Amino acid sequence: MTYRLGSLELEHPVMNGSGTFDAIAARRAFGDAVLENFPFSAFVSKTITPDPRPGNPPPRLYETPSGMINSIGLPNKGLDGFLEHDLPQLADLPVPLVVSVMATDRAGFERLVDGVSAREEVDAIELNVSCPNVKSGLIVGEQPAETLGLVAALRDRTEKPLVVKLTPNTADPVAVALAAQEGGADGVSLINTLRAAAVAPGSGEPWLGAGSGGLSGPAVRAIALEQVRRVAASVSITVIGMGGIETARDAADFMASGADMVAVGTANFRDPAAAMRVREGLENGLRGPSSLDLNLRSN
Repeated sequence: MTYRLGSLELEHPVMNGSGTFDAIAARRAFGDAVLENFPFSAFVSKTITPDPRPGNPPPRLYETPSGMINSIGLPNKGLDGFLEHDLPQLADLPVPLVVSVMATDRAGFERLVDGVSAREEVDAIELNVSCPNVKSGLIVGEQPAETLGLVAALRDRTEKPLVVKLTPNTADPVAVALAAQEGGADGVSLINTLRAAAVAPGSGEPWLGAGSGGLSGPAVRAIALEQVRRVAASVSITVIGMGGIETARDAADFMASGADMVAVGTANFRDPAAAMRVREGLENGLRGPSSLDLNLRSN
């Protein structure tokens, strides 16, 4: 089977969710063994912004039943810092590199796309219009007209594949996905985190430093499957399904719902080998259609 993302042809359907696997830190800890048995068919960088960001104030994480709320707030070195410090290291990865970008206005997105698209080390670009911790991202990702205008403007600035990361925090994700397709996107990925909050024991005050954050993990899987099914039935571009994938069976459920590929996210925090298990389970199941169900149940 072949897996395509625009002009890219990928070896298998398992990618990572942006910001959930630090390939640079992993290589620093485990050496080149990380490259020799890399778990993803394409690597999505942590989201970068035009200028450096410190992120949200702590606390930034809260564990929930079957999930996690994060309020990281996109800390990063900014475009120039990424190009100087991170990109040379990410260029050593044995798979295509997808750089995730986020800005508060169209000019910021244009600066980011121009900057990363000009580098041959970058194979594709993810437009993060759905981060629940940055208000402007929600405005773009919740409104089809805004999404269409942004994607169309950026499509004219690069020939590299564009993936639009969709927010689940909207009444009609299908309309936003169709707008991304009309604007010229090569793919959409969904779902990003759901808006969520936690209360500090005893005080009754918000636990997270920013007051709220985004819920991810198995707790959101059923919602993700429903949204992926509707979006995949409506668009003709690549659909990357994500949201609580922990096992090969979870991934197979997303693909049965119409996803062309899947991304492992929160599971990477607990088990850096989670994506490898998902990948191997899918490969074992896909060798024979008659044994697919039984094989995936055991993985």
